[in-house]
Amino acid sequence: MCRAMRYLILLLALGCATTSSVKGTTPMKLTSTPKASSLLAGTAANFTATCDETLTGAKAKVAELKALPPGSDAKVIALYDEVVTAMSNMGARSGLAKEVHPDEKFREACEKCEQQLEAFNVELSLDRGLYDALSKVETKSLDPVGAFWLFKTLREFRRSGVDRDEATRNQVKALSEELVKIGQNFGRNIRDDVRSVKLDPRELEGLPADWLAAHAPGPDGKVTVTTNTPDYLPVMIYAKSGKAREALWTAYRMRAFPQNVEVLKSLLTKRHELATLLGYKTWAAYITETKMVKSAEAANEFIERGRNATLSRAQADMAMLLERKKKDFPGATSVDPWEHQYFEDRVKQESYGLDSQALRTYFEYGNVKKGVMDITSTLFGIRYVKVTDNQVWHPDVETFDIFEGEQLLGRIHLDMHPREGKYKHAAAFGLTVGRLGKELPEATLVCNFPKEGELMQHSEVETYFHEFGHLLHEIFAGRQPYAGVSGIRTEWDFVEVPSMLLQEWPLDPGALKTFAKHHKTNEPIPDTLVAQLKRAKEFGVGADTRRQFFLSAVSLAFHDRAPGFDSTVVLKEVQEKFLPFRREWMEGTHFELGFGHLDGYSAIYYTYQWSTVIAKDLLTQFKAKGMLNSEVATQYRKKVLEPGGSQEAGALVADFLGRPYSFEAFQAWLDAK
Repeated sequence: MCRAMRYLILLLALGCATTSSVKGTTPMKLTSTPKASSLLAGTAANFTATCDETLTGAKAKVAELKALPPGSDAKVIALYDEVVTAMSNMGARSGLAKEVHPDEKFREACEKCEQQLEAFNVELSLDRGLYDALSKVETKSLDPVGAFWLFKTLREFRRSGVDRDEATRNQVKALSEELVKIGQNFGRNIRDDVRSVKLDPRELEGLPADWLAAHAPGPDGKVTVTTNTPDYLPVMIYAKSGKAREALWTAYRMRAFPQNVEVLKSLLTKRHELATLLGYKTWAAYITETKMVKSAEAANEFIERGRNATLSRAQADMAMLLERKKKDFPGATSVDPWEHQYFEDRVKQESYGLDSQALRTYFEYGNVKKGVMDITSTLFGIRYVKVTDNQVWHPDVETFDIFEGEQLLGRIHLDMHPREGKYKHAAAFGLTVGRLGKELPEATLVCNFPKEGELMQHSEVETYFHEFGHLLHEIFAGRQPYAGVSGIRTEWDFVEVPSMLLQEWPLDPGALKTFAKHHKTNEPIPDTLVAQLKRAKEFGVGADTRRQFFLSAVSLAFHDRAPGFDSTVVLKEVQEKFLPFRREWMEGTHFELGFGHLDGYSAIYYTYQWSTVIAKDLLTQFKAKGMLNSEVATQYRKKVLEPGGSQEAGALVADFLGRPYSFEAFQAWLDAK
C-alpha cells in the first residue's frame, strides 16, 4: 500500500487493538530494550512454536479470567489486557513477516499463524462468558482512560455479535475466519505478481543517467523494467516514449489479474454477508460506525464535498497538461493516464522552471534518511541511536533506538529497499505495543526506495516523511496503560493525520536546506531550486487530490451496495463521475485487482483525505510560528500524539487548536494559485 499504515480489520472485541499493533509473546521489563525482531530472525519452526505458545498462554488467561469471583475487577482488567497484548503483538509480527521475510516458508508460517490468531480472536469476540465478566467491571473503579477503553471494548464485543443467538454467532465465526484467508490471498497475489516489460534502450531516452546505468540491456539487447516503484516511477515521469510508458502503465494495472478476480468477488460478498448478519445494511455502514465519520452516508457526503471542492482546480490542471501535450501532438484532445506524470513534469520545468532531474541530485537516500531523523530530533527533542547488535530478518534492515535525554522511548526498524517476495509499497507496521511500565513500543517502516548512494524523487522524500510520521505516533503514544488505546489505536480515519502532517516538512525551505545536499559536491540545495519546487508543487494539486477522492469513492462504492456487481463496471462509473477529463480506467486493465487498500482499508480509503483536512488545519499552527519551532511541536506531541487512542480524536485536535477542526485550511490550500 502506498503511503499507508497497514491495518487489518480484526472482527473481534480485543479492546480495539488493531493488527498493525504490536505483537509480542512475553511482556518485557521496561528496563529492557525491545527485541521483537529477533523472532523474525529465527526459523519458521521457532516462529510457529512461539505462535502456538502465545495461543496457549492467552487461552489459559481467558479461562482464569472467567473463573474469577465477583468483585475481582482489577484482576479481570489486568488479565484481559495481557490477552490483548499477547495476541496483538503476535499478530503484528505475523503481519509484518509475511510481507517482508525473504524465506517463503517463513512467510507461509506467518500466514498460518495469522489465521490461527484470527480464529481465536473471533472466538473471543463471541465468548459470552468473557463479555459478561468484562461487563460487570465497575466503571467507577477505573480512571478516565480505563473507562474509555472499557467502553470501546464492550462496544466491539457487541458489534461482533456476542449478544446474538448461538446460530448467529457460529455464522459470524465462520465468515470471519473465511475473510482472513480471502484477505491474505488478495494481498499475496498483489505482492507476488511483479510484472515487467522489455524495452529497447531508445525507448528509455529521457531517463536519468544513474537510472540508465543501473538498468543495462540484457543479452537480447532489451532493458527489463519492472512494476516495482524504483523502476516504475522514473519511467512514468521521464521516458519520452509514450509507447514505453503505456506498456509499463498497463502492466502495472494488470497485477493480480486474473488471480484476484474471484478473490475480490469473494471478499466483497463475504463482507456484505457478515455486515447484514450483524444487522447492518452494508459493509460500509458497519465499518464506518466507529470512525470519526460515523456513517457511510457521512463518508459519501465528505467525498462529494471533496469532488466539488477540487473541480475547478482539477480542470485547470488538466487544461495546462493538454496545452503542453499539444506542443508535441497538435491534434490532441485529451491526456491519457500514462502521460499525466510525464507532461506534469514538463509543465513544472517549462512553466515553473523546475528541473526535476536536477532536483533529484539533492536527494541521495542516505542524506534523506539523515534529514528525516535530524528534523524530527529538532522538533521533538529526541535522538536516534543506531543499534548494531540486534537480530533482524534481512541484512538491509537498520535498527534505531529513540531516546529523550537518557530515557529510552522505543525502537524502530527501517526496511527500505525492494527485493523479491517483499511488500511492494510503503507502510508502517507495528511490532510491539507499548504499555506504561510494562513494554516499550517497537515499529517498522517498510518501503521500496533506492539504496544508499542512489537518488530519490522528491515525491519519494515526501513518502519517507509521511511514513515516518506513523512510526513516531506509535512510539510517542506507546505509554498508555492498556494495549487497546496505546500507540496508533485511534479512530481509523484519524491514523493518517500525523503522517499527512509530517510530509509537509520536505516542502519547507528551512527544513530542506538542512538535508538536501548535492550527492557529489555536498552543496546545499540552492534557494532558487527550492523556490521553483514550491511553485511547481502547487501545480497538479487539483487533479491529484481529485484522484484521491476518486479512489475514496471506489473504495466506498464497492462496499456500499449488495455484491454481485462487475467491479470493473463500477470502477468505470465512478471514474466518469470524478475524472471525466482523464482516462484512468481503460478497457482490458484491472486496476481494482491490484488496489491493495481494498484489503486493509476496505470501504474507508477516504481516510487519507479526511486526515489531510485535519492535517492542513494543524499545519496552520506550525506555519504561524515556523516549521522547525520545537515549542509548537512539543504541544502537538503532548496533546495529539501521546494520548494515542485514550480519547476521541476530535477532542485531541480541539485541545491543540483551541477549537474544533474545520475544512477551511484544506479549501484554502486547494484554492491557492
